[in-house]
Amino acid sequence: MSLFKRFGFYLFGVCLGLIFVAYFFKEKRAEFCYLPNCRTLKTIRTQDTLSYNPAIQFLIDNKEIQEENIDSILTYGKVNFSKSNIDRSDVSSSDVCNTYYIDGYINNEPVELVVYNCKFSAEVQALNMVENQ
Repeated sequence: MSLFKRFGFYLFGVCLGLIFVAYFFKEKRAEFCYLPNCRTLKTIRTQDTLSYNPAIQFLIDNKEIQEENIDSILTYGKVNFSKSNIDRSDVSSSDVCNTYYIDGYINNEPVELVVYNCKFSAEVQALNMVENQ
């Protein structure tokens, strides 16, 4: 068997494998978060409960902001780690909570979301408008 024929069989097998992988794993929606920003946002999004401060809930109820805007910030936002209050001790207690400041945009306006993140729940504490510099 010539080298050219072997190469053809190899490419045919690779193409079949790619089709197999694309077909079976297209609905998986895997997300690979290795960087701290992505891991923090994913941890907040996947909490058992995500609640809102009464002031934020009032804004949502009066349709001044939408929950989709907050979800967008929690997906695409940028965590300001220098401003955040993070407990870096080795104690993994359920009463240890961190406060994260997440920068994002609502209607092309820069905002800062303050999220209080505990072990099993997260609460959006505040939504601050950021002045353009």
